[in-house]
Amino acid sequence: SENPSVTLFREYLRIDTVHPKPDYDAAVQFLERVGTELGLACQKVEVCQGRVVLILTWQGTNPRLRSILLNSHTDVVPVFEEHWTYPPFEAVKDSQGNIYARGAQDMKCVSIQYLEAIRRLKTEGKSFARTIHLTFVPDEEVGGHKGMEMFVQRPEFKALNVGFAMDEGLASPSDTFSVFYGERSPWWIKVKCTGSPGHGSRFISNTAAEKMHKVINSFLAFRESEKQRLKSDSSLTLGDVTSLNMTMLEGGVSFNVVPSEMAASFDIRIPPTVDLKAFEKQVATWCRDAGEGVTCEFHQKCMDQHITSTEESDPWWKAFSGVCRDMKLQLKLEIFPAATDSRYIRAVRHPAIGFSPMNRTPVLLHDHNEFLNEQIFLRGIEIYTRLLTALASVPPLPAEG
Repeated sequence: SENPSVTLFREYLRIDTVHPKPDYDAAVQFLERVGTELGLACQKVEVCQGRVVLILTWQGTNPRLRSILLNSHTDVVPVFEEHWTYPPFEAVKDSQGNIYARGAQDMKCVSIQYLEAIRRLKTEGKSFARTIHLTFVPDEEVGGHKGMEMFVQRPEFKALNVGFAMDEGLASPSDTFSVFYGERSPWWIKVKCTGSPGHGSRFISNTAAEKMHKVINSFLAFRESEKQRLKSDSSLTLGDVTSLNMTMLEGGVSFNVVPSEMAASFDIRIPPTVDLKAFEKQVATWCRDAGEGVTCEFHQKCMDQHITSTEESDPWWKAFSGVCRDMKLQLKLEIFPAATDSRYIRAVRHPAIGFSPMNRTPVLLHDHNEFLNEQIFLRGIEIYTRLLTALASVPPLPAEG
């Protein structure tokens, strides 16, 4: 008696695509099978060794028009099984219809919702002027560097002729649906401090630890100021402020030896409202103020700050928001607090919206006991069915002749 869409969703969840060794082959074979059943054209692009992007295409009646891109990633983050009520790759459904599995929210639900929305539209005999592409990409959960970041530079991506893209969002515990029109820029910084070594029994001057103490104080003082700014202004969301966390601390060889070098690593996420060059100067000042022998190196430094228009004058947003109004969906527009593959799509000048239709659902991505209720999942298919109808029917734009 289970809805076939739910059955398909649970089948996908059982494919173990967890890092560090995701079974990408099984995922691609599964998705290719579903695409073939739906009569979609299939293309596989190996962006690097062992990393394949699957493209499924529903050709529009006017291929010259820019297309709609539906993106999702196939990989999921690791699990700690001892903290799960049910095995994380069995897709157990409880008596309330909650489906427990890694990837239930992030983001295998969306992949199947895309496909099942297209199934409904094709069953109804619908066709649209604009082509719809679905891309299923690897490695998003480890930064997308061997996935979407490489794919957007390839001729196969350019040939998709993208006009508007949709990618993942987040669940929302309230009645509202979160819609993300931009992302914070992730910076990963490693600060190294060098100083005088010596015996642990002496008061050595100019030590690496003293400099590191100053560095950490400067970074964490800024962290506290941003934390208080978020706390004191109810209009702000996490995506509106700069988050900063010290994630690694290295140094030392023995209890009785003052080390000559110490290092600290920081994960910083910066909203598009911040002047990145000015912030980089601030980081340099913190390091310089700590003393000589303090250096800063970037392990990740995203400088792209493109955002997607949410003005009603924008034809793509008008189509998206119009469907939401008609369906009485309450939207909350936000900057995404972490990072998704949307940033690579926006970086090559394509508008992209992050949207996972999961309201009244606790945010459990990357958490223990990740689940999605089957009724929320099925409602999402209905929402995507309406969204695709509107987006793929956007009239020709001036640039399209």
